[in-house]
Amino acid sequence: MEQYLNEFVFLASAIFLALMSPGPDFMVTLKQSINHERKYAIISSFGISIGIVFHLAYTILGFSFIIKVFPMFLDIIRYIGATYLIYIGYKSFKSSHIKIEKDNQKKMTIKKAFMLGFFCNVFNPKATMFFLSIFSIIVNESTPMYVQLLFGLFCVIANFVWYSLIALFLTRKKSIELFDKYSNIINKVIGAILIFFGLYFIISS
Repeated sequence: MEQYLNEFVFLASAIFLALMSPGPDFMVTLKQSINHERKYAIISSFGISIGIVFHLAYTILGFSFIIKVFPMFLDIIRYIGATYLIYIGYKSFKSSHIKIEKDNQKKMTIKKAFMLGFFCNVFNPKATMFFLSIFSIIVNESTPMYVQLLFGLFCVIANFVWYSLIALFLTRKKSIELFDKYSNIINKVIGAILIFFGLYFIISS
């Protein structure tokens, strides 16, 4: 049980850092928050979290099958995954502050808001590589399927809660100004931690 708890702590930490690192999902939530009502930003957040289910499905089920046929595959993916964490950490560290602008958008609907978040996540290569990386690095091949599914459920809930909070936060003018002011520092801190994680996993492997 202690092993699974350790896996969960690493997984939760990695998810938290990845969520804080701006990517396509974040930008969709950001634009929805600025250009439309708060509810549409939250619905887009729900669409993003449902998109996570797609990535988790092929990650968890695919790994179980491939490892049986090609045991070395997991080790290869672990090194690739650790390298990818270093890469996104570097990109986050080097990125400048995010410029926030208000656009003229067409009328938004609940369906459009959901599909916008869903497809943004499903076709987001960052999400694909992240889940392949995290589950290969952190989750052991001996971890029971029900534990992996619980990990997956946590990822879905964490995404929805985080982006919903972003939507609530960024629909306030003062919050937008505060975020814009300190986003450069936030990016550098997150980038440094992700690089540390990637190096740690390579050394420990």
